[in-house]
Amino acid sequence: MSRKVYFAGSIRGGRSDADLYRRMIEYIQKTDIVLTEHVGNPAVIASEKGQTDCQIYDQDTSWLRESDILIAECTTPSLGVGYELAYAEKHGIPCHILYNSNRTSLSAMLSGDPYFIIHPYTTEEEVFEILTDIMRSF
Repeated sequence: MSRKVYFAGSIRGGRSDADLYRRMIEYIQKTDIVLTEHVGNPAVIASEKGQTDCQIYDQDTSWLRESDILIAECTTPSLGVGYELAYAEKHGIPCHILYNSNRTSLSAMLSGDPYFIIHPYTTEEEVFEILTDIMRSF
């Protein structure tokens, strides 16, 4: 049985890493179900146009409660991703955070919380090694 992964990445906070999100999601989908594959869609903002913010919130929190694990790419800061991480922690969902340490410093609210498993990286190759380790470990 495939596990359900909630992938979190910046949408309204900035889309500079959208291509990386897509590649990460495709990689995870080789073995598991990604409930939030739309995060990797370059046109995700346009696709949200038919939904209210309340509908998006209801859908995302439903997916979070259904997920077995949350994997967040946090190089581009996002209030929504921060909220999703806190929501997942509250509901006991394991959380892994990846970020490019050459491009950003992770918020102390994330790096200081022992609940979150933090994975800094400097190259895209490392991202996929980290994802392999995460998927093997849970």
